Amino acid sequence: MENLDLFVLRTLLDWRRAGKATLLATVTRTWGSSPRPVGSIMALCEGGAVVGSVSGGCIEDDLIHRFRDALKDGPPQKTRYGVSADEAHRFGLPCGGTLELLLEFNPDAATLGELVERLSAGRMVQRSTDVATGRVTLTDINQPEALREQDGALHNAFGPEYRLLMIGAGQLSEYLSTMALFSGFSVTVCDPREEYRGAWQVPGVTLTTEMPDDVVRAFRADRRTAIVALTHDPKLDDLVLLEALETDAFYIGTIGSRRNQALRHARLIEHFEQTEESLAKLRGPIGIFIGSKTPAEIAVSVMAEVLAVKNGVPLPRDLAVGPAKDQLDVTPNDAMQCSA
Repeated sequence: MENLDLFVLRTLLDWRRAGKATLLATVTRTWGSSPRPVGSIMALCEGGAVVGSVSGGCIEDDLIHRFRDALKDGPPQKTRYGVSADEAHRFGLPCGGTLELLLEFNPDAATLGELVERLSAGRMVQRSTDVATGRVTLTDINQPEALREQDGALHNAFGPEYRLLMIGAGQLSEYLSTMALFSGFSVTVCDPREEYRGAWQVPGVTLTTEMPDDVVRAFRADRRTAIVALTHDPKLDDLVLLEALETDAFYIGTIGSRRNQALRHARLIEHFEQTEESLAKLRGPIGIFIGSKTPAEIAVSVMAEVLAVKNGVPLPRDLAVGPAKDQLDVTPNDAMQCSA
């Protein structure tokens, strides 16, 4: 599954190119609790087809009821839901929740196509909509920006897909890549070892056989990239981590027990001129503690930590650790990779 915003925009573009009437809804403001954050988008096509989400479903149902047979050209409209307690209950909003939407009718296909093209090429773009006329302009930006309404225009930033680069094609990688895909990440798995990648069977994942440190350099990791080393082989993992620490990746982690992590730190400091300060970005043992025992459970804990870091949720180091007998030191598919 690709990035949800890009999926919505791509679908909306297909509808517009097919000559269908459409609506693009954007969450512009929220008060109190709300199901979806500011900047969330949803597209509606004539006949009632919907992609994306601005709530838990009830507001989508109301928009379908109001507009499925009444979509036409015109300037954007603002609408609010949940102003009263009765309305909040009717639309399934949390207690006290209110949200405001900007509704754009029949967005221009050419501008949508340019936006999708830029995002597909890995660029970050600010889409600015004149609230009075609906005219849209696109501006490349270098970092994520919060949605804002300024000078009569709504400015919403869209970024390319989040990416996950995993080193090692073992069983844990299969579970973790599956979870990352349905979380909206583009996933690449690197393993130069034929005996491990030969059984790989997760569709939608890019599998590469090059040396991992070369792959990290070519990957050009940015602030929407996570890098996880899963081989248990210091000859592969250490070189990957050294390259990864030179990037802007928002998450860099490696599997292994606390003892192996301490040995890795000592090794990188002694032989590769690292310091505790330069290794501060390195996470390990990776995963939020949930008592994980199986590869699937460990993948859940790791994906939870990656998403928490992505979403800016503080994780105390004493909580952001894997199971006591950490992380597949005894898992069947990876046991032979373990160092003592």
